[in-house]
Amino acid sequence: MKIIVLEGYTTNPGDLNWDGLNELGNLEVYHRTSLTDEKEIIDRIGNAEIVLTNKTPITGSIMDACPYLKYIGVLATGYNVVDLKAAKEKGIVVTNVPDYSTPSVAQMTFALLLEICQHVGHHSQAVHEGKWEKSPDWSFFDFPLIELVGKTIGIIGFGSIGQETAKIANAFGMNVIAYNRSQSEEGKKLAVYVSLDELLKQSDVISLHIPLVEETKSLIDEEAIAKMKNGVVVLNTARGELLDEQAVADALNSGKIYAAGVDVVSTESIESSNPLLKAQNCFITPHIAWATKESRTRLIDIATNNIKQYINGDPVNVVNSD
Repeated sequence: MKIIVLEGYTTNPGDLNWDGLNELGNLEVYHRTSLTDEKEIIDRIGNAEIVLTNKTPITGSIMDACPYLKYIGVLATGYNVVDLKAAKEKGIVVTNVPDYSTPSVAQMTFALLLEICQHVGHHSQAVHEGKWEKSPDWSFFDFPLIELVGKTIGIIGFGSIGQETAKIANAFGMNVIAYNRSQSEEGKKLAVYVSLDELLKQSDVISLHIPLVEETKSLIDEEAIAKMKNGVVVLNTARGELLDEQAVADALNSGKIYAAGVDVVSTESIESSNPLLKAQNCFITPHIAWATKESRTRLIDIATNNIKQYINGDPVNVVNSD
């Protein structure tokens, strides 16, 4: 059975291996594949029965041109890059990889928050530049330092990542409130559920952990920001388009939002015109919350098991079965 990985580099830049997939078939791994050139995508899939993708779209027309294709595995949790309707009509199984990055994304959320609170990178650089050595005082700091104990964090989206973030927040002595479309008993042990408006009004820190759908696009816009406390911190490790980036940049520059920490932006890789690049006190990382070695190992392991289960006639993590 021929297995094609269309874009393997971000998942495995060389520090991991594809041994498990090699055992399941004739494996061919491409570092990168065009997101827009359908001919290249079709040529690379060729007569393969199984293809793995992350951001490379698999459209109905690509499926038409690849008649041997029987299985599409998405190397991510989100699967909007695949035309699910077309796949179902053609009997092609589509799977995703859920929950592989939960600990890493929650950890990154607090990495951003702690950098905002302590400015570790800035102060380390200041020391190396000699500013502490030249200081007349034994302690040197030139940014406000913030303690998290007693602060209220509002978590929008209280699934596995939101709840993992809540566990860390509780360990820091924060008050945790959450907004989610549904409530669970497990969630009630970690946070107090509130309405979205109440969360926006009460939170000192707001952290986003919801999927991007039509209803959540630009959720944090000018109207939402107006409901927030002055000096709020906004964190986004979910999807870039959850933020109206211009509205957030304006709020950062006015001081309404004290700081923002974002690991995702609306267009990736980031464009020079993105207003967040010129906003004050905005910390931007290049979509790395998911990318710890442990997380990527889980990703490959789960994707491999998905294919193994499919070959055995008992597919799991199927997203187009309904």
